[in-house]
Amino acid sequence: MAAVERCQVAIAGAGPVGTVLATLLAQAGIDVVLLEVGADCAQDLRASTFHPPTLEMLDQIGITSMLLEKGLKAPIYHWRDRQSGEIVDFDLAEIADVTRYPFRIQCEQYHLSRALADGLAKYPSASVRFGARLLTFEETADGVDLAYETMTGIERLSCDYLIGADGANSIVRKWLGVEFDGFTYSERFLCLSTEYELRDKLPDLALVNYVSDPDEWLVLLRVPTLWRVLVPTDGTLSDDELRSDAMKNAIFDRLVGDGSVVETEHRTLYRVHQRVAKSFREGRVMLVGDSAHLNNPLGGFGMNSGVHDAFNLFEKLLPVLKGQTSDEKLALYDRQRREVTHSFTQQQTKDNMAMIRGGQDEAHQRRREAMMAIKQDDDRRRAYMLRQAMFESLAQAAEIR
Repeated sequence: MAAVERCQVAIAGAGPVGTVLATLLAQAGIDVVLLEVGADCAQDLRASTFHPPTLEMLDQIGITSMLLEKGLKAPIYHWRDRQSGEIVDFDLAEIADVTRYPFRIQCEQYHLSRALADGLAKYPSASVRFGARLLTFEETADGVDLAYETMTGIERLSCDYLIGADGANSIVRKWLGVEFDGFTYSERFLCLSTEYELRDKLPDLALVNYVSDPDEWLVLLRVPTLWRVLVPTDGTLSDDELRSDAMKNAIFDRLVGDGSVVETEHRTLYRVHQRVAKSFREGRVMLVGDSAHLNNPLGGFGMNSGVHDAFNLFEKLLPVLKGQTSDEKLALYDRQRREVTHSFTQQQTKDNMAMIRGGQDEAHQRRREAMMAIKQDDDRRRAYMLRQAMFESLAQAAEIR
């Protein structure tokens, strides 16, 4: 029988979080195998915002310059009241004293994962395997034995540590039996992508706009070649009805006046969850990104918090792999990232959702007034931007011991 292949770290999932962690490990000379069920890095159209601290982190692996070249700089973002037309603008230039990137970058996440996956080829200690579906794994006294499926058969691999970066439906999390507590929003979200220039009809749009309305809230995001329009949907309608020309036309009728002239590139329906795994680490197996936590997209925290997971875990895992400390250090990864997910990311995205949904007129008015009060107070406005830019969450994590 042939000897079973061995590596130091196996990662399931070649999305942005898995490829970031694999690159960090490869650059440090760690033997890493990245398994991805797809034929390449998936062209996920949802995540597209890179926050300032994430750009600083990604600079450490030499990929931020690519994002700056491909993406759009968005220093200003808007919270807008659809009924009154009021705009509350926030300019990240005000926090330029704490970051060399006082802006968001709007760029589809697959550009990051594909560039990093391609870049792993230059590291002799790294291997990327597409079309490789993790089937099962078992922790042993000195590592993790796993089996994965390819087009031609079942392969086996032994590793010191296994990382689940395999998304919301993580097979790693499911095999661990880790509970994924939380809830799913009742409405599904519809994302419409279009080359139609919305600023021709809405000339004061920022590149990032959260539009509050008791009846139909919107998120309007610009990526390099498209506008993305995110709206809630009526749960009584079928998928076909929600993706229909009639639905598309009605949404854009309300937005720009004549929806029939707007052509769309994509019409994507998805459910939105607020869930956190009970544990981000079980022995020699860790969870990162969407496999560990999910939240609604309002604020752009999902992918960014996953990248923050990857950097945090790498900091704890590298000295363990080099024999400089025991793997008890990994418990700190679990505490820091899980606690900050609860205290910051989950709470902030829920608050953002409540703000944009509006609700009854009186509640909507109170939320509008609260946002105006933040805008008009220098200290509160700065604190708000640091929180929305995710500097606060990183500071919170660093305080956990």
